[in-house]
Amino acid sequence: MKWLVSMKWLYLTALLSASFPMAVMAAERTVLIGYAAPLSGASGSVGTSLVQAAELAVEDINRQDIQIDGEHLRFQLLTQNDRSDPRTGLLVADYFVKSNVVGVIGHWNSGVGIPASRIYKDAGIVQIAQATTSHAYTQQGFATAFRIVPHDDEGARYTAQYVVRQMKGKRIAVLDDQTLFGAGYADQFAQTVRELKGELVNRQSISSHTSDFNAVLRALKQADPDLVFFGGLDAQAAQLVRELRRFDISAPLVGAGGTVGQRYLQLAGPAGEGTVALEPGYPAHQGAQWQQFEKNYKSRFGDDMGLYAPFSYDAIEVLAAAIKQARSLERGKILAAMHRIRHNGLTGQISFDAEGNLINPVFTVFQVKNQKWLPLKTIGGKS
Repeated sequence: MKWLVSMKWLYLTALLSASFPMAVMAAERTVLIGYAAPLSGASGSVGTSLVQAAELAVEDINRQDIQIDGEHLRFQLLTQNDRSDPRTGLLVADYFVKSNVVGVIGHWNSGVGIPASRIYKDAGIVQIAQATTSHAYTQQGFATAFRIVPHDDEGARYTAQYVVRQMKGKRIAVLDDQTLFGAGYADQFAQTVRELKGELVNRQSISSHTSDFNAVLRALKQADPDLVFFGGLDAQAAQLVRELRRFDISAPLVGAGGTVGQRYLQLAGPAGEGTVALEPGYPAHQGAQWQQFEKNYKSRFGDDMGLYAPFSYDAIEVLAAAIKQARSLERGKILAAMHRIRHNGLTGQISFDAEGNLINPVFTVFQVKNQKWLPLKTIGGKS
């Protein structure tokens, strides 16, 4: 009989012990993060890579058991395709505001991210641009606007310095694709070349939608440059370099940000050999965090991560870190925390200046050798 009572007591004790954690478990609250990127069209593959990296970041954050006021926060992406189109971007921004997102990661294109930024500013929502590189984005003076990548003026200056000082470019031609990104980058590049006493032998613009380079190439042939800079994206840069070789123009092509990647190599083929481009960030970190992310990305999606994937991951992480620091989901408190944040991310130490620009950004110069992008030099990052 005593044995039976003891067994009943043990059973009740075990039942209470099992039930107790459930009784004190924090209630769960879903927190939406708006994510805007092109998921179709010419930049669709880039946008997909960005979203995939963000998904991994959200999963990692949800393992941290972040709690506010006794509620466990479960983060969730609200992903929208902005189609690299400014009008679509405005619709996406309105949708995010109405959906009460806690912050927005986006947009990929400067021409989309800049007009959308006013909507986020009016709503007091933090916007972290994972690739809006035009300096104009933060020059608007919006306290809500941050960027996790360097801006184009910095990149263009470093590119020009490398071209003149390291590549010894003397007769330089400059082209752009008439976009906010391409034209702005090319203008700053050309200005820095002049400051460094380099010679600009040709300066032209072409539509980002054109496939007819004949008039431009005839002028380039006559100018006889020893180097050609193009402010534009990878697909058009690849077509341009093929046409340069068809016109027997042997000058190496120097690309703006957004050139480095498999797409350029595939489209340019052998004509792309020797192409140089400067991109934000380190070529790779050797730390455990970077290696684990790279491994997880490959395992999950069956492909190598894109160049901007670590920035996308860090953008999510920084937003979550600001929420933890603020101990609040109130937009004003999150915004204040973003201006104070110091976060050790995949891409390095992350903090922002008064404009919302990345402090002490890092760049890497790449060159195509034997159909591979190889890092040549890391620039910046000094405290």
